[in-house]
Amino acid sequence: MKKTFPLHIPGKEDPRVLDAIKLEIIKYVKRERRKTLPPEFDVWDFACKVGSESGTATPIPLIDVSKAVEAVALAGGSEVYVEIMASAGNRVKRPSLAPYHRREP
Repeated sequence: MKKTFPLHIPGKEDPRVLDAIKLEIIKYVKRERRKTLPPEFDVWDFACKVGSESGTATPIPLIDVSKAVEAVALAGGSEVYVEIMASAGNRVKRPSLAPYHRREP
């Protein structure tokens, strides 16, 4: 998804417009996650960019997209550019912690 959203729509309150933008982003991510993965992959990765326009958009993690949209709105921008690209990937295994040993009483 590469889209520029207006932050001020005549006849609508700005907080409701912001909520509608966030809802559309959530729907898109859910829709992409429902797609079937290629056999060699096990998770969808999302490359995200948010900014006041496409040239100034900065890469951010998916979890921070709504905060970045709010930041652009609070900065007084008239529109916000959101880019979310899905790609298939593999989970990264975390290193295991030291084994737990039970103490005898």
